[in-house]
Amino acid sequence: MKKLKQIIAQVKDFASGPSAELNDLLWQLICYQPKMPLRLHQEQLMNEAEKFSITVNDEYFTHKHLLINGFKWGTGKHTVLITHGWGSKAADFTEMITALKDNPLLTIIAFDAPANGSSDGELANLLLFVAAVKQVVHKFGPPNVAIGHSFGAMANVVALQQVAIAPKLLISLTPFILLQENFIASMNAAGVLPAAQDMFLDSFEKTYGVPASYYNLNRLYQFDAALNHWLAYDEHDTTLPYAYLQEFLTHNPSIKTKNYDNAGHAAIVKNPELIADIIMQIDAVIK
Repeated sequence: MKKLKQIIAQVKDFASGPSAELNDLLWQLICYQPKMPLRLHQEQLMNEAEKFSITVNDEYFTHKHLLINGFKWGTGKHTVLITHGWGSKAADFTEMITALKDNPLLTIIAFDAPANGSSDGELANLLLFVAAVKQVVHKFGPPNVAIGHSFGAMANVVALQQVAIAPKLLISLTPFILLQENFIASMNAAGVLPAAQDMFLDSFEKTYGVPASYYNLNRLYQFDAALNHWLAYDEHDTTLPYAYLQEFLTHNPSIKTKNYDNAGHAAIVKNPELIADIIMQIDAVIK
């Protein structure tokens, strides 16, 4: 978190218009992943896990293969894949994993995405998250249940569609909807002038071959109405505006939803009511 604060401070020091130096800083502002140390109860859960590793090719930042650390609990025949969000880690699901691993029918698999938690890298993007999900699926096979939070929910949708897998149950918790709008919000918060924002968005399009607006869950989501998709949200989420989610749900009325009012964007994964509901949702599809 200290480095992220330094990046924000450096960005705010640029009072002038766009420049190559500022643009380099904006890439760090947008793509840097702050890493928070494990708390004692998280460390205890991680110590109980069976460890595994995969690699993903980072062609965007380091141009190297990154070692991605994963964790597995249980030996049940029904696999639950958990994908965390931006600037997060598998251990942030400690309360949920602790509850799920009481079910002997489940095998729970989680991982630290590229540049997050204990995995390699400092900068990440959606494509690296997607690559990690796909590598985990390749290692363990199609999950019966896939749970994703925030950025991880978007990554799950993209990755599972790319490998043509429709799980028995897809669970999305406060999912990312519009990537470009999130970029703009981050730059606005750091006081970046519109011309410099435009320069960054132009450089994004040159780098990836598509504009940031391409990464829009309204366009990316191609699952049909037959998918059992359950979505949890907080109507007062201050990180991802509810209006974005409303539009997505209007386009996809088959998705079942529940509002956890004032649960918080990040803290929702620890919410006892949510965890109880997830257990109920999973029990309904594995029996």
